[in-house]
Amino acid sequence: MEKFILNAFLRENAGVRSTLRELRSKGIVPAVVYGGDFKPVNISVSLKEFISLIKKAGNSVITLKYGDKEDMVVVKDIQKHVVTDQIIHVDFNRVAMDKKIDIKVPLKFIGEPYGVKTQGGIAEYDIREVTVRCYPKDIPHEIQIDISNLRIGDSIRIKDIKQDRFEIRENPENIVVSIIATKEESISATQQSQTQPEVIGKGKKEESKEEKKEEKK
Repeated sequence: MEKFILNAFLRENAGVRSTLRELRSKGIVPAVVYGGDFKPVNISVSLKEFISLIKKAGNSVITLKYGDKEDMVVVKDIQKHVVTDQIIHVDFNRVAMDKKIDIKVPLKFIGEPYGVKTQGGIAEYDIREVTVRCYPKDIPHEIQIDISNLRIGDSIRIKDIKQDRFEIRENPENIVVSIIATKEESISATQQSQTQPEVIGKGKKEESKEEKKEEKK
């Protein structure tokens, strides 16, 4: 397992707005470390270093160093500004390498569905991430799902996803992605189903006339 290290600093005057604004103006993000048998610890991290690390680490375990301590953590939550979308706060959660944890993992869809590319359908994505339970060392960076063979009417459910060294903590019957027909295709299919019985009906009438001719003979 690759080791990811993030340096942090103990933070004083936690919750004081003026202090928080000052930190953010300097490119520093307030954060808190939770979990384990210890009390929450207020820290701060460099925004630039955090963004750089999270791009490589994703949801992997991070070695967080602050003061004279070192914690194994995962990112629990990232808060962003509603207007600028800039990161304004981070929550870290301590983990024990010998205990399983629940963590969200993104889904990555591979390929263009046959039902979209060839049949003109539409792909509907109902779930973009799932919660998995596993040991910290087995946390998947992402879960890949091949959707290239899906046709109109096909779907993939949680129970269809291959689970390797982790357990997906979602309803097995929940639909992840499905391929549906466009409105025009649905109307065309309806029209065909309505006209089909008329053809069969005409065939039956013609047969009845021939039967009558045979009876007269």
